[in-house]
Amino acid sequence: MEVNTPLPVQNSMYRKEPKVYPRHVSGRFSRVRDLAMYVLLGLYYFLPWINIGGHQSVLFDLPARRFYILGLTFWPQDFIYLATLMVSAGLSLFFFTALAGRLWCGYACPQTVWTEAFLMMERWTEGNRQQRMKLDAAPWSQNKILRKGSKQFLWITFSMWTGFTFVGFFTPIRELGGSILSFSLGPWETFWAIFYGCATYGNAGFLREQVCKYMCPYARFQSAMFDNDTLIISYDERRGEPRGSRRKGQNPAEHGLGDCINCTLCVQVCPTGIDIREGLQIECIACAACIDVCDQVMDKMAYPRGLIHYTTGNAEKGKHTRVLRPRIIIYASLLLALVTGTLWSMTHRTPLRADLIRDRNALYRELQDGSVENVYTMKVTNMSATAREYRLTAMPGSPVEIELARPLRLEAEEVAGFPVRIHLPRSVGQGVQNLQLQLTASDDPSISKTLDVRFILPPTQD
Repeated sequence: MEVNTPLPVQNSMYRKEPKVYPRHVSGRFSRVRDLAMYVLLGLYYFLPWINIGGHQSVLFDLPARRFYILGLTFWPQDFIYLATLMVSAGLSLFFFTALAGRLWCGYACPQTVWTEAFLMMERWTEGNRQQRMKLDAAPWSQNKILRKGSKQFLWITFSMWTGFTFVGFFTPIRELGGSILSFSLGPWETFWAIFYGCATYGNAGFLREQVCKYMCPYARFQSAMFDNDTLIISYDERRGEPRGSRRKGQNPAEHGLGDCINCTLCVQVCPTGIDIREGLQIECIACAACIDVCDQVMDKMAYPRGLIHYTTGNAEKGKHTRVLRPRIIIYASLLLALVTGTLWSMTHRTPLRADLIRDRNALYRELQDGSVENVYTMKVTNMSATAREYRLTAMPGSPVEIELARPLRLEAEEVAGFPVRIHLPRSVGQGVQNLQLQLTASDDPSISKTLDVRFILPPTQD
């Protein structure tokens, strides 16, 4: 008789994460978070529609290789400013993280900001936390289809508008809108609008906390920037434990309980679904929603606020907290110096660039009057917002003569090339001579550029 031995059960190494249904909470920190969301989203969606100085306030015009940012025009040669911007952003992240923990994550990160907007639309269409949970568990019905469909309509519309606005930072947004209405949108613009819209829809609509917990590297290396004086959100275990439910007005000490009534509201409001009572965790984005809801519970129970609060590692140990410490001073000093230097350089730069390029077809040409001629092409960039005419002159006392084929006049933000012939007496010497010329705006002598020129003379005949 054959006995069928059951196969061993294979346990999956992957556990599906349960869906997080964040509960909405109002309070002092949530109001700051909402204000940050409105301000940042407002800047993102409305800045492209504002013109400053005749140009879109923020426009990265890649085909023309010009970048307009709040009235300032940048050129590819201004790449150094992009480098300083990136370094400043890194130093700012180090500074604020060392000072106040994950302030960026909780209030200004694009993932947080757009997720808050998507959650707001979800509450509009599907209701509060309990209603959303019941709706997901219920079988499909007309009501469920209507609510889910309304949510998807808002999400998709908002995502596509986000993608459209993103492309509007690289293509003039009014022209972009006209292209969409006339069905003449280019392939690359179409691709990036759809790609960025889909990315917004996926990250803020579905992935949400998964981005913070598994995709974002910041949570992994933030510990290197934390110390015992960094602000963190913490649960006061000495005051709150042991937990337990009780009626309002009862003295918890008489029942051997702490102030925590184990309502789990701090878990319900957490956008990443963690329990702050288990200690500081890498999933915590420091949004402070747990502080707001816990303070409300403490008010209802007539207990002091602050069971969950901002604190530091030293404060929890009863030690003094230092705000000014070496790393804070170093970060702040470097950041201040870099930002100040960059702003000064940007506001005091000369709106003129010029280069002299030698004609390689001939090293020199000897003229009948005994002088020697070198031919160049001068590339001039008028970086100002007005048309200008320039003068090219030699240094005082120099025997250099300059011959121009046409006036040095350029329209606003124009780049042009001008043939330049330079004459030098044969008696000056032989070989390479280093000269200096001065290019100056006719209407503003302060706009000037010194050009170094290598002039070649023929060798002396013995």
